[in-house]
Amino acid sequence: MQIRYLLALGLFPQLALADDVVQAPAEDQCLVIPPVPVPDADAQSSTSEQVEIRSNSSDAIMNQSAVFEGDVKFRQGSRSIHADRANMDYEKQRLEASGNLVFQDSQFTVTADNLSAEIKDNSAKLEGAKYWLHGQQVHGDANKLEITKDNNLNLRGTNFTTCPPGDNSWKLEAERIKIDGTEEWGEVWDATLRIGDVPVFYVPYMTVPVSDKRKTGFLFPEFSTSTTNGVEVATPWYWNIAPEYDLTLTPHYMSSRGLFMQGEFRYLAGDAQAGQVNLEYLGSDRMLAKDSDRYLYHWEQRGAIDKHWRVNAAFTDVSDNNYFNDLDSAVARATDNQLSRIGEMSYFENDWNVSARVQDIKVLGEDEMPYQVMPQVNFNYRQRDLINTLEFGFMGEATNFEHKDSEMVTATRLHMQPSLTLPIQGPAGSLTSELAVLQTNYWQRNTELLNGESLDESVSRTIPRAKIHGQINLERNTSWLGDRYRQTLEPQFQYLYVGYENQSGIGVYDTAPLQDDYYGLFRARRFSGLDRVADANQMTLGLTTRFFDENNLEQFKFSLGQIAYFSPSKVSFYEGLIEERPSESAIAAELDARVTDNWYLSGAVQYDARTSDNKKSEFTLDYRPGGNKLLQFSYRYVPDLINTNNNDQVNISQAGMRTTWPLTDNLYFVGNWYYDLNESRSVETYTGFQYESCCWAVRLSYHYRIKTNYEDTFNPVQDNRELFESGVYLNFVIKGLGGSGPLGVSDMLNEGLFNYRKPLYLRN
Repeated sequence: MQIRYLLALGLFPQLALADDVVQAPAEDQCLVIPPVPVPDADAQSSTSEQVEIRSNSSDAIMNQSAVFEGDVKFRQGSRSIHADRANMDYEKQRLEASGNLVFQDSQFTVTADNLSAEIKDNSAKLEGAKYWLHGQQVHGDANKLEITKDNNLNLRGTNFTTCPPGDNSWKLEAERIKIDGTEEWGEVWDATLRIGDVPVFYVPYMTVPVSDKRKTGFLFPEFSTSTTNGVEVATPWYWNIAPEYDLTLTPHYMSSRGLFMQGEFRYLAGDAQAGQVNLEYLGSDRMLAKDSDRYLYHWEQRGAIDKHWRVNAAFTDVSDNNYFNDLDSAVARATDNQLSRIGEMSYFENDWNVSARVQDIKVLGEDEMPYQVMPQVNFNYRQRDLINTLEFGFMGEATNFEHKDSEMVTATRLHMQPSLTLPIQGPAGSLTSELAVLQTNYWQRNTELLNGESLDESVSRTIPRAKIHGQINLERNTSWLGDRYRQTLEPQFQYLYVGYENQSGIGVYDTAPLQDDYYGLFRARRFSGLDRVADANQMTLGLTTRFFDENNLEQFKFSLGQIAYFSPSKVSFYEGLIEERPSESAIAAELDARVTDNWYLSGAVQYDARTSDNKKSEFTLDYRPGGNKLLQFSYRYVPDLINTNNNDQVNISQAGMRTTWPLTDNLYFVGNWYYDLNESRSVETYTGFQYESCCWAVRLSYHYRIKTNYEDTFNPVQDNRELFESGVYLNFVIKGLGGSGPLGVSDMLNEGLFNYRKPLYLRN
């Protein structure tokens, strides 16, 4: 028989109501006890002074004492106690309980031999305790455990870990631990870290996080060794300055180079803006002939000031061209050779927007310096449904181009582009017509060129453009190998006319040829920027077919297209350069297919049927039978690329293989291999093993890759640089002791020169 008491006492009134007592967790899984939900304030206040007691039997003396036995349950607010026996002393305001005791509130669960609670100050002491923090994997034992009135934990003769019960992969033993329930971090005295019951580290005092909240302290170090840097040890230190500021300092020692200091300061500016500052410095690099100092500074900020205004700013500079090739920077990768410096402010309304920016780009490893945009103002306006569905658009731009070389040609450019667009759309297809006028004015300075020729000081260029694009949507039901599909057939065409005007008197400031692919066949221009507008009189024909399964998921897509030129274009990127103008473009084709449930094929080809030349091709074949299981084969071919070091043309022909595969539930293998078929050599090899459990993770990897060696005219710090670099890297994380959490397999796929590029997977 259950006996129920309702008492008006002040036992632990400040916390929320718990629904059920959580029993001691199982020992065969990662342990995370969910937090107890907190009721609203009205519900809490109405019950905060009420204590409910249930038991199989009781013996009470009014206003003096009471004894409860048999499945005793105490509850008030969020705190509850289960025990075999309990004594209540009304005069001393004390509660004692023992026997299969479980204590729970909104922040933790404790099992113990016995409990003594002081009702007046809402505190409790437990002996022989085991505790679990809700919402965390943190748990441990304590000879004595005290719950203070501000809901903190004081533990003596204690330990804690994030491993499942019974797993002794790591454990932190301490004479005393104080866990702050509000700040969610712990103070530890006389601590010994044991890994597999072996003591490996002692510290008299330390602080540790018990949640994902930011906390000042050291993060786990990283170890590696390589042929260019020697033995490397990085020990990051994190400083949680304020809720909107933090700083990470990383001393990075390289036995071959010296001490490499890295600092990253992050900040929030208002509700919707964020930024960071990075400073890196390596004094007297011993791998360089002159022991030169090497440095980086970087600043960026972006976000919204309000619902109309946006801001974007970034600035980066390095001491030399090979900085990213030699040093593991937090700002950019070894394959990045452009440093962008930009400041931009934008204002947006429903139908129009305006922006102003300045930009400077530093290209590493090249003598030629791009033009600086100082400044540029853009204006865009669009009026829908001007007359029925007729749309009016206007794009305006005013740009001033400067150059660090005072002898270079500079210019101010004003461009205006009004347009009328008539879209007609329906389920069966679409037809879109567009008329536009491109009006551009140049005012150029220092117009004398090195070859003795000169540009025009003033240019006014007016070019009309007309475009008609149409597409038809056809579909049918079909079957393939016994499966039913819905097939679409989407033929499309585009006629493009762009007027011709001689542009030999205009310099090239921000313009470059665009890459060709299937979607590029339907572009209205051959060049980026505005300095060259190619004339055109051409028709593009394209066809796309898709297969959808019975769940309307795309399983196959193939596109094929080509441009027919009715008249050859007279505009070249560099005036005076004679370019062959065939009557049709290369045939462009793209394919994405789910071959079987686990095999995916993706490819793109540009083929010149007139000369039987492969202009560009790339293919990937993926096998993905499940999560974190991948086997990818790839090939790419690009002919006639310009080598910026000597201006020679080179062909790129490379094959590669990439895989990530779980060897066991906790052990993963990741490997990359890329081979240059022209040079008959490997350009990159990466092999890595990662073991990860609930409470710790370790990664061991080997990297062999070709190095990019730039000539340096900005800061000549060249040495006898190696063509290839190899190294061994070790990362170790103990979760719950300042580690950054799971190392992850996906970032291993992105390490190296060739990032993992997931094909355009069809939905599955």
